[in-house]
Amino acid sequence: MTRQERIAALKAAAKERILILDGSWGVMIQRRGLDEADYRGDRFTEAKYPGQMKGNNDILCITRPDIVTDLHNAYFAAGADISETNTFSATIIAQDDYKLDAESVRDINLKGARLGREAADAWTAKEPQKPRFLAGSIGPLNKMLSMSSDVNDPGARSVTFDEVYEAYRQQIQALNEGGVDLYLIETITDTLNCKAAIKAIMDLEAEGMEKLPIWISGTITDRSGRTLSGQTVEAFWNSVRHARPFAIGFNCALGADLMRPHIAALSRVADTLVAAYPNAGLPNEMGQYDEQPEQTSGAVGGWAQDGLVNILGGCCGTTPEHIAAIAKAVEGVKPRDPAPEKHTMRLAGLEPFEVAS
Repeated sequence: MTRQERIAALKAAAKERILILDGSWGVMIQRRGLDEADYRGDRFTEAKYPGQMKGNNDILCITRPDIVTDLHNAYFAAGADISETNTFSATIIAQDDYKLDAESVRDINLKGARLGREAADAWTAKEPQKPRFLAGSIGPLNKMLSMSSDVNDPGARSVTFDEVYEAYRQQIQALNEGGVDLYLIETITDTLNCKAAIKAIMDLEAEGMEKLPIWISGTITDRSGRTLSGQTVEAFWNSVRHARPFAIGFNCALGADLMRPHIAALSRVADTLVAAYPNAGLPNEMGQYDEQPEQTSGAVGGWAQDGLVNILGGCCGTTPEHIAAIAKAVEGVKPRDPAPEKHTMRLAGLEPFEVAS
């Protein structure tokens, strides 16, 4: 299939059933027990890139592509319709922690997309009745535009909008070139950072880059029901709805039980698909996730039965076993109908503001 045929198939599948996203990559990579040499490979020698490279999971696209391919295959085998590229932190800003140059960051995104593309195409060829799709993972940054980097100076920022825009622009170009079917701007803590990514996509499309669906996934950081930059669920939606996303939702930070009210709130207002991929509960005192597949799937399966969601998957702590259980729990369940589009002016700061006609 061509990419536009795949996009058409993705949209058609979303009308027929609840789609399944993959689960955590971090927990699966940790299970491999990799050492510094695995991360560095032959290219990233300590002489050229001093300091620790272990923990930079995105670089495995280049140094251990076999592991990346294995994880795509494991999640597709578990029932995932969509798998993400292993590029969550593959921007020049995030990779500056490892002193990687722009060429290396581009190569991570390009290779990550190509590995995922090969895996998705192979599964589609094997099971043509269930085509597989590839989402380009565009993760958060370790620097925020909406919040001060200095408690003594509210106006202090460690990065500019133009720098964030350029970092995302470079990543998006490489992901598109590598063959992703859609973009997943995920784990958003700062809506202004997200807006920089959205603008980069829109500008590149205006310059002639092939247009792809956009999936936007924020994160509610605690029981306050707000993002880290302070927005409520509806304010967040108002802030990004101009991008006319293919899907909107939340992931990470919370387990399914605590995330449900926020997904319900989003489901009431979003005139597009709603997606959710919670953690496997909250971490224990050792930072591990104890929630079992049947627990996670039981909770999100209830969301599906209540008509709240269109796409489900897993974040921190979830495994192929969790994804298989979720896929089974929602098999045959009708996907949510998007909320009616409202032709009103919707504004947002930390709270939503609607101007009625």
